[in-house]
Amino acid sequence: MAYEHRTVEPKWQKRWQEARLHKTTFDPAKPKFYALDMFPYPSGAGLHVGHCEGYTATDILTRWKRMQGWNVLHPMGWDAFGLPAENYALKTGIHPRVTTEKAVANFRRQIDSVGFAYDWDREVNTTDPKYFKWTQWIFLQLFKKGLAYEAVMPINWCPSCKTGLANEEVVSGKCDRCGTPVERKDLRQWVLRITAYADRLLEDLVEVDWPESTLTMQRKWIGRSEGAEVIFRVADGPAANSEIRVFTTRPDTLHGATYMVLAPEHALVERLATPEQKQAVADYQAAARRKSDLERTELAKEKTGAFTGGYALNPVNGQRIPIWIADYVLATYGTGAIMAVPAHDERDYAFAVKFGLPVKQVVRPVKSEPEAGQAFTEEGVAVNSGDLDGLPTAEAKRKITAQLEAKGQGKYTVSYRLRDWVFSRQRYWGEPIPIVHCAKCGAVPVPESELPVLLPEVERYEPSGTGESPLANIPSWLEKSCPKCGGPGRRETNTMPQWAGSCWYYLRYIDPTNAQEPWSRDIEKQWMNVDLYVGGAEHAVLHLLYSRFWHKVLYDLGWVSTKEPFKKLRHQGTVLAYTYQDAQERYHEFSEVEMRGDEAFLKTTGEKLKVQVEKMAKSKLNGVNPDDVVAEYGADVLRLYEMFMGEFEMSKPWDPRAIEGCSRFLRRTWRLVEDHDPAKAPSGDPHQRLRHKTTKRVTNDLDRMQFNTALSGLMEYVNELTAQGATREDLLTLIKLVGPFAPHLGDEAWEKLSGSGFLVQQAWPTYDDALTIDAVITYAVQVNGKLRGSLEIDRQAPEATVREQALAISNVARHIEGKAVKKVIVVPGKIVNIVVA
Repeated sequence: MAYEHRTVEPKWQKRWQEARLHKTTFDPAKPKFYALDMFPYPSGAGLHVGHCEGYTATDILTRWKRMQGWNVLHPMGWDAFGLPAENYALKTGIHPRVTTEKAVANFRRQIDSVGFAYDWDREVNTTDPKYFKWTQWIFLQLFKKGLAYEAVMPINWCPSCKTGLANEEVVSGKCDRCGTPVERKDLRQWVLRITAYADRLLEDLVEVDWPESTLTMQRKWIGRSEGAEVIFRVADGPAANSEIRVFTTRPDTLHGATYMVLAPEHALVERLATPEQKQAVADYQAAARRKSDLERTELAKEKTGAFTGGYALNPVNGQRIPIWIADYVLATYGTGAIMAVPAHDERDYAFAVKFGLPVKQVVRPVKSEPEAGQAFTEEGVAVNSGDLDGLPTAEAKRKITAQLEAKGQGKYTVSYRLRDWVFSRQRYWGEPIPIVHCAKCGAVPVPESELPVLLPEVERYEPSGTGESPLANIPSWLEKSCPKCGGPGRRETNTMPQWAGSCWYYLRYIDPTNAQEPWSRDIEKQWMNVDLYVGGAEHAVLHLLYSRFWHKVLYDLGWVSTKEPFKKLRHQGTVLAYTYQDAQERYHEFSEVEMRGDEAFLKTTGEKLKVQVEKMAKSKLNGVNPDDVVAEYGADVLRLYEMFMGEFEMSKPWDPRAIEGCSRFLRRTWRLVEDHDPAKAPSGDPHQRLRHKTTKRVTNDLDRMQFNTALSGLMEYVNELTAQGATREDLLTLIKLVGPFAPHLGDEAWEKLSGSGFLVQQAWPTYDDALTIDAVITYAVQVNGKLRGSLEIDRQAPEATVREQALAISNVARHIEGKAVKKVIVVPGKIVNIVVA
């Protein structure tokens, strides 16, 4: 019978569900393996094949681990709070909960259709009050520990939508929803003091097995720098003698500071602006307010600025230097002010050249002169720097820092690029922050016994217009007596960012139904930390950094037993797609395309199309829905192709033509099982060595997450068995090895061969190392270093026999005829080199 995936796959999915096959159990006698996927945002678009790549990898590994006798935890859930559902509610009036539930149901259907072995008893949803009760509880622990505080912070403000925007929602200075120019607006925010953990977030990276690129990004984001804080004083005017503090990693260049730059929002700007410059300064500040932080700090952008008319005194030489404002300096980063040394900083140099400011060299290379027309940014020897002249950079740094400290004009300090985490969102669809504001008591935490603070049921989601969330328009929810004094109070109207629910979801999975505490500490010790975390590299910084921060706070509070949440991390490569575009720049789906070799033609007209490999996008009609692949080829073929496209962590294109090869492999595998006749099977055990070699190869490749090479080994094994016939032992081993990759076919074949049980309950095949070594090996035979033949011989053959048979090869004999053999060199298992005179 032909293998019919449309019948086989639903059959086994139903049986797995009825048997609760994927339910997690814990046996203290077994080792544990906690595999975690970055849980998805359940959008209306559903899963795409990019999601399935990571999910397939962890599914294969967890099935393999179970067969090896491990306790396996492999859960799934939904990161379901967030802006898209709220925007959809604004357009349609449909409650975000309704659209979220619909999207979750579709995602779960798709996941089940691909045969992923998740324990649905552990499913979590960040919008479930039973879940976000504990998100609110964690916030209260942060608040009580002094790690959550209120501050007035600048945000991106859309005057048309009357709401705050994340940096990612600002495109070219405009709201990505309505196109209105964005302004900067100061609003009260909740902020988390992540900087208190900056050093530990850096130091503990040595404890994890993460990609080096991700570790580098984390280190750069935290950005620990040693240097000096330097105090400049305003020379004259209304702000005379006011301090401007800057941080620099190169205090040795202080003699080369020829101007200063302040953030347009700096508190001193209004008093620094002279009457002649006041309008220019005000215009520039207004322009800066219309840009996001990402746009302002873009390195490649053209430098802009405005002179305030004010001057500061350089503390090391008393020189008056002009004070400018420029949008590449942020009030929320560092001190909001920099000293500019254009001879030794590329950005300062570009700014100085544009505005005709002085460039003074104070460091020279050790062995040459700096190149003209550019900044010299390396270490060297101090020049034009008074008593620092002639000193190497490191010594000059120490000396000038000591001088500044002695004069009260500066000090050694450590600075971080990392900023405290702005934790507020002026939105409805998010976790309410459990705080009550009281005129008498201030910000008061909601008692833990009253959690969760629920969102009110509303029919409209329009912003309040004041910068607060829509919750500010609901008096019945807003008014709340103070938990401390009992007087009138007002609930916090900001909600938490989407990051909040994803900061700790891996902990709720281990004890998802606990109503008394977020998780049992005893159960936490059984499962933590996460052994393997798989997800996209786009989360290499923020999600991972925020999760690590919360985990360390919980570690300090005694709620977790590990310093780090995720022991091993791997990013799946981006799945790209072929884009087909005609001369009118219209996009066409693959079904409309005829391929002739590597060229594409439109089926209806024969027009040749442009073919490009790009990221999947709906607008380019190149997205691939896993439902379509499952319907045509089956879930097992989808899983195989996801893993066979290329190395797991590399980007690779989704080529619909290549799927057929994986389909043929599964059909040939099934045919071996279907056609097996014990009476016609080979006698003896002719494939013993190949079987052991294949088992070792697949086992080792799975351990290294080299799925594509494991599949290559299985394909070679099937080719050999197809050509020479298979024994029952060959087939039992093959099906066990294929099972984690193609579980539906695996269980169908296992039932046919053995009659009972599920494949994942069977023991993983073992191998004998001695049997993975070929009995016969091939030597390259050379005469005076030139290849003249080859010799296949038993691996155990003595060296004398190797020499004798090598000399007897006809082509070798012809090249040594009449010559004296001076030496025969045998490199065991590789080469025989015959030296003749």
